[in-house]
This record gives sequence, C-alpha cells and structure tokens, in this order.
Amino acid sequence: MLIIKLVAFFSGAVLMGLEIVGSRVLAPFFGNSIFVWASLISVFLTALTLGYFWGGKLADKYPFYNFLSLLIITSGVFIFIIPFIQEPVNDLIFQADFGQKLNPLISATILFLIPSILIGGISPFAVKMSVKSVETIGNVAGNIYAISTIGSIFGTLFCSFYLIPAIGTKLIINLLGLTLLALGLVVVLYNKLLHRA
Repeated sequence: MLIIKLVAFFSGAVLMGLEIVGSRVLAPFFGNSIFVWASLISVFLTALTLGYFWGGKLADKYPFYNFLSLLIITSGVFIFIIPFIQEPVNDLIFQADFGQKLNPLISATILFLIPSILIGGISPFAVKMSVKSVETIGNVAGNIYAISTIGSIFGTLFCSFYLIPAIGTKLIINLLGLTLLALGLVVVLYNKLLHRA
C-alpha cells in the first residue's frame, strides 16, 4: 500500500533528521562532546522503545487511518514548536548546571522525547494496517521497517549533507515538523477518498 510506504519512509526520515539536527540545538550550550551524542542517541532510542510498545497497543485497539493521521500530525506539531522553546530550555538547564553529563541528557529529554515517542508509534500502525493475513505478517513487518530505515538513511544524509550547510537549524526543525503535518493531511485525504469510493 503506497500510502503506508510513504508514511514509513517520511517518518523514518524526519526522526533521523531531527536526531542529526538535535546536536546543533544542544551544541551552543553544552558543546559537541560524547556526552551530547550519547544523550541524543539514548533519548531517541528510549523514545523508539516506548513508541513501539505504546504504538503497538494503540494499533491493535484503533487500527484506523484517522488515528494514524492524528498521531502523525501531533508529532509534527511537537517538532514544529521545538525552535520556539529550545533556547529558554537550554538556558535554564545551563544556568541550573546539573553537570556536563546530565545537562545535555535533560535538555534532549525535554525537547525530543515526546515527538520521538509519537514517531515511534507510527511503525506499529503501518504494520497493523498493511497486514492482510497472519501468514504474511513477517514479510509485511520486514518491508515496513526496511522502508522506514531507508527513510532514516535519507534523512540522515539529506540533513547532514544539504540542509545543515544550506539553512539554519531552527528552519530545518520547522520543515521537519511541516513534513509530518503535510504527511498527516495526505493520510486524512486518502482516508476520505477510500471511504468515498
């Protein structure tokens, strides 16, 4: 199903793009040390773990396009607002000074955990809504996660090689949020066309 493949690809791309640009959000306050990268990676992996778990439960309960679009749009909104709160959050943590290890971890958690959990919840929905029979579930899940990973590779390279050198960090994050908002609206339109047919 093309729409589900698009959802898997772009959610993967946005997630990794956000993680890459996250280092630029933290760097002015906490540097670019191993502690910053360890914090970012840990927060994103924690978010994916929680998102997969929570998303799987929700997908079993509400396997509907409207719910999937709500999940995508909500994650887009949370990402879009990051540039408006990143400096006050980072400055507050910098001033409080919890130490060079905890400072970036706390900041990354506040700024990136919730939107990343929401994005993590998308993949279980994509699998649930693509499965037609129990016999094909392994193949479907493998394809969805492969497409999502290809999207993640694209998001990493596109952000690192093109967007970061070309435009500012805040604008990149806004664009990532808008990408998910647009994707969510495409899912809404697809759902309307599906029910109209």
